[in-house]
Amino acid sequence: MDVTRIDALIAATYRPADYPVCHAQAREWSALRPLENLTVLDATPIFRNTLVKHRALLAAGARLIVGRATGFPCDDGIVRLLRDSGIPVVASTEEPTEPVDVVLDCAASFIHWTPRVGVVELTRSGVPKYADSDAAVFVADSGRIKRIETCLGTGESYFRAMKALGHSAWKDRTLVIFGSGKVGLGLLTYARQAQARPVVVTQPNTVTDKVRELAAAVIDCTDTAAVAAAIAEAYAVVTATGVAGALADPLITAALLRSDALLANMGVEDEYGEALPADRVLNGKRTLNFQLDEPTHLKYIDATLGLHNEGILYLLRHPAERGLIEPPADLEERLLDITRRQGCIGTELETVLQ
Repeated sequence: MDVTRIDALIAATYRPADYPVCHAQAREWSALRPLENLTVLDATPIFRNTLVKHRALLAAGARLIVGRATGFPCDDGIVRLLRDSGIPVVASTEEPTEPVDVVLDCAASFIHWTPRVGVVELTRSGVPKYADSDAAVFVADSGRIKRIETCLGTGESYFRAMKALGHSAWKDRTLVIFGSGKVGLGLLTYARQAQARPVVVTQPNTVTDKVRELAAAVIDCTDTAAVAAAIAEAYAVVTATGVAGALADPLITAALLRSDALLANMGVEDEYGEALPADRVLNGKRTLNFQLDEPTHLKYIDATLGLHNEGILYLLRHPAERGLIEPPADLEERLLDITRRQGCIGTELETVLQ
């Protein structure tokens, strides 16, 4: 294995302040080698910023296999770089070719692999698929750290992706956001910064004070007439419910088909439903920011990538645990402290951690 080119690309692209957690892991783990002789499959979507995560795992002594999940976009150039560096890349459609100790999964893409120690799941969408598993499944999405990626990173990347497509004039234009969770809140935050008029469609009992403060209007998702009326007035519509087919109601589908609004999806699943053609939605219904060279800026995803890695150590230290495991508060706080002290997003951080 020769990671010289990987190290050169990281050094040319990022500062340590852009990835303080993964940088600290690589530095500390290169001395301690806590993953020596462990085979780790990492299914994090393969982009340039993922390399800092891989580098920390290699520094820890892991034998790394990179998993390429079907249905997730990736950077083919980075895939070639990994393979040229001697790091194997396998597709999620392939059957396991060798035993692995830990699967760092994403959306349960490698659920058919059976790791010896356990699984660390990166996304909320993968959790239901592991809910009945007999394995130990550390859920990196469950804690506070994920808010940085989903609120700041995903919200920012939607508007960055829209700008890349030529849509950057938002002042006083209506953006209809389906969903009021972490991603929805991030979209709301950046919509206000862009001087758009954000309208949220969601379940009323999930609406927080912060959402009400930022939204120009909140619509009950079961009130299809009101939803259809909002779509008719929208400049753009974006989905962030995390639920496949969330907009599949025939009345909503009809309203979307009549509308001239710019439609986009910021979730993993097809939230629009099969009745709406893929070519009616930007990026063919795929997660919009995945069309970018860096779907989420590294500074917003570093702590999440680091927590995903740290899940391995947690599983090794708690061999008796089984089922879904939430990140311990003290572990998250340790990584957040590194982000605050050594990272470049300190002023933004507390807005999503309050």
